[in-house]
Amino acid sequence: MTSANEPLLRTLAPALRELERRLRAWLNAKHRYPLTTLQRATLEGLANDLDRQSLALELEKPLLVIMLMGGTGVGKSTLLNALAGGAIANASFARPTTRDPVVYYHHSVQTTRLDPALQFCKLASHDRPGLEQKILVDTPDLDSNDLANREKLIRLLPVADIVLYVGSQEKYHDKLGWELFLEQRQRRAFAFVLNKWDRCVHPGAAGLRPDEDLQRDLKAEGFEAPLLFRTCAQHWVDNPLTSSNGQPVPVEGEQFQDLMRWLEMGLTRMEVEAIKARGVSQLLKQLEETMEDICPPDLTQAAERVRSSWTRLLDDEADADAAVLLNTLDPYQKEIEHHFSSQRQKHFSNLMAWYLNAFNKLRYTGSTLRDQIPFAGRSKAVHTPQDWDLVRFTEACSAAASEQHLNSRLKAMTNHLLIEADTLGIPLGLLSEPAEALSRMDWRGRYAQAMIEVITNVERNWSQPSGFRLWVQKGVILLADWVPGLAGAAMGVYLLWQYFMVPDVRFHPMHLLEPLAVIFITLVLLHVVIALLLPLRWQVIRGQFHEQLQKRLRTELEMHYHQLLTEVTNDVLAERRQNENFLKEIEEVSKWLADREQAASIANLYGK
Repeated sequence: MTSANEPLLRTLAPALRELERRLRAWLNAKHRYPLTTLQRATLEGLANDLDRQSLALELEKPLLVIMLMGGTGVGKSTLLNALAGGAIANASFARPTTRDPVVYYHHSVQTTRLDPALQFCKLASHDRPGLEQKILVDTPDLDSNDLANREKLIRLLPVADIVLYVGSQEKYHDKLGWELFLEQRQRRAFAFVLNKWDRCVHPGAAGLRPDEDLQRDLKAEGFEAPLLFRTCAQHWVDNPLTSSNGQPVPVEGEQFQDLMRWLEMGLTRMEVEAIKARGVSQLLKQLEETMEDICPPDLTQAAERVRSSWTRLLDDEADADAAVLLNTLDPYQKEIEHHFSSQRQKHFSNLMAWYLNAFNKLRYTGSTLRDQIPFAGRSKAVHTPQDWDLVRFTEACSAAASEQHLNSRLKAMTNHLLIEADTLGIPLGLLSEPAEALSRMDWRGRYAQAMIEVITNVERNWSQPSGFRLWVQKGVILLADWVPGLAGAAMGVYLLWQYFMVPDVRFHPMHLLEPLAVIFITLVLLHVVIALLLPLRWQVIRGQFHEQLQKRLRTELEMHYHQLLTEVTNDVLAERRQNENFLKEIEEVSKWLADREQAASIANLYGK
C-alpha cells in the first residue's frame, strides 16, 4: 500500500500501462471462446481509456478536465465566458479550427500535454493561477439537430474528469441529457449548474422550484448531497468580476461566485488526485464487469456429458460405417476365401499341400482378386491368391464406400455431434470450426488402413489360432501331412502281400492305381475333416471382420473427436484462468485506490 505522502497517481500510471498492455495482448490473441462485436468494441474503448489515463497520471501535477455539458440554449458558452471574465470565443486562439468545442487552459500548459481529443478543439489560454491545472471545455449541445455535434460530445466525454451539467428552467431534466447523465454517472464526477436563475424564481407544476425538483431527482439517483450551483451567467458576462468599477451585485439567491471559488480553491490537489483516482476506479470497475461478463464458462462438467453422449453416437456410427465398408467386400468373398485358403495351405506339407494347392487353383480358376478391384487395372494372366495386393484392395474398397455413403454419413454425423454438444451445454460456435476441419481429414485413407489392419488380424487369427483351436489345427495338420502317405504305403504293402502270398491273385496294371486311389480318397476325407473342424466360410469371416472393424473404427473416431472435445475444453479453461488472473490484477489495483478515494471530500460528486 502506498503511503499518503507518495505520488500515488504517478505510481499508478505504470500499473495502468501494464493493464492496458495485457488487455491489448488479450484482445489480439486468438480466442477459442468467441467475443461478440460489441464486447470487442467495449474492450477496445476501455484499452484506449487506460492508455489515456496512464498518460494523464504521469504528470507531476495532473490536469483536471472539467467539461460543460447541456442542451441548446441553457447558456454553456455564456457560463464559460463568465468564468473566463470575457468572451473567449473572440480571443486569440492557439490553434483556430472550425470545431465547436472550446478548451480554456492555463498558458503554462503546453498544448502537447492536452489529451489528443482536446488538441484539435478551439484553444483559448489564460493566466489565472487558480485554474492553472484545470481545463475548462465547452462542448456542443447534446440535443443538437446536427448529429455531428452529438458525435463530438460523445468523443470528448471520455476525457472528462468532472462533468458540469448545465441546465435551465426549461432544460434541466430533458430526456437526452438525463440518459447521458445516467450512463456516465458512475464513470465521471458530476456537479450541476442551474443557469438563468433569474427566471427560476417561480415554482413549477409540482410546487417545487427547479433547483428543488432537480435535487429531488438527483437524490433518487443516489446523490445524497449533490453539488448544485444556481447562476446567472449573462449577468456576470455583462458585469465581470474583474471589473474596475468594483464588485458587481449578484442576483438574489444566485451562486456564481461560489462556483468560481469551488473551481479555483475547492478543487485542491488532494481533491484532484481523489477525483482522478475515482475516475480510474470506475474505469477499472467497468473493465472488471466487462471481463466478468465475457469470462468463458467452466465446461468441464458439460464436456463429460458430451463425451458420454458422443461415445454412444460414435459407437453407432462405427457400426454403420463398418457395415458400409463390409458391403464393398461382399462381391469379393470368393477371392477372400481363396486368400485365406492359400494362407492356410502354407501350414500343410507333403501330399496334402499339393492337393490343397491343386484344389484351390481348380476352385478359383478365372476369378482373381486384382481383376475385380475397382481402379486397380486388369491382369493378363491368372494369379494365385498369394499375389493379391491387400493395400490396394482395401484402398479401392474404402474409396468405393466413401464415394457411395461414408462422406455423406460423416458430414451428417458431425452435424449430429455438434447439435448434441450444443444441447448439453457446449456452444455450437466453439466446436463448429474444428469439427468441420476434422470432417475434412483423409478419412478414406484411415478407413483403408483400418481395413488392412482388420483383415491382417483376422487372417492371422485364422492361420495362427490360439488356445484349443490351435491344438485342433496342429492335430489336423499332423494327420493331413502323414496319413495320406501312410495310407498309400499301406495299400502298396497290401498289394505286394497279395501278389506274393496269395496264389490265386494275379497282377493287373490297374492295381497300380489302387494306392493312388487310396491316397486321393484319404486326402478328400481329410479335406472334409479340415472343413468340419476348421471351417472357412465367408459369413463366419465376415462376422469377425465386422466385429473387429467396428471396434477399430470406433477407436479411430473416438480418438479424434474426443481429442477435439478435450482440446476445446482445455483451451476454454485456459482462457477462463487467464481471464481470472487478469481480474485479480484489476482487483488489486482497485483495492489500492480505495483508501485514496476517501481521503478527500468528493462523495457529493458521485451517486451511489
